Amino acid sequence: MAEVYLRRLTRWQAEQQREAFADVYVSAYHGAAGAEYRDRIGFLRRFEQHVRHDGFDMTVADAPDLVGCAYGFRLERDGAWWADFPVEVTSQTEELTASGRVFALTELMVLPEHRRSGVATRLGDLLLSRHSQDLVVAGVDERRCSAGIRELLRAWGWKELPVTGPVAEVRGREVWARGPVR
Repeated sequence: MAEVYLRRLTRWQAEQQREAFADVYVSAYHGAAGAEYRDRIGFLRRFEQHVRHDGFDMTVADAPDLVGCAYGFRLERDGAWWADFPVEVTSQTEELTASGRVFALTELMVLPEHRRSGVATRLGDLLLSRHSQDLVVAGVDERRCSAGIRELLRAWGWKELPVTGPVAEVRGREVWARGPVR
């Protein structure tokens, strides 16, 4: 396997390469047969919104072609991000959010043939290395969060935030955090 090189991208570079990221997304997540177009369009719409956030940052892995990426942004101080997730938001989390000290790891994807070789860990470490936020969160789609991914998040020191409300209302959305959570 070729050596993997990591690099950071500016917001402008990320926008210029969005089609390549969509290709990796479709390949990395292998959606239902025939759903590739819908998955790709959905990713591109989300990416367009994410790249506009203050504090957007991105790292990519090349070997020599693109094999993975990680990106995220600083949460808005109004706390609106939390409304999309049925989790318990403590007063400490609200304070960190209001003070601009929460970073959301929005996407971390690696092509299947490059998994289990440390690429995801390296991408995440490089992305988070220059962020001084006290709390890092990741909203996870339960359909993509297998037991193996949960084990990996735990190994990286992440904790799943407790859900609120009836179980039927919270299915499908999880939030994992690294930092001061209880």
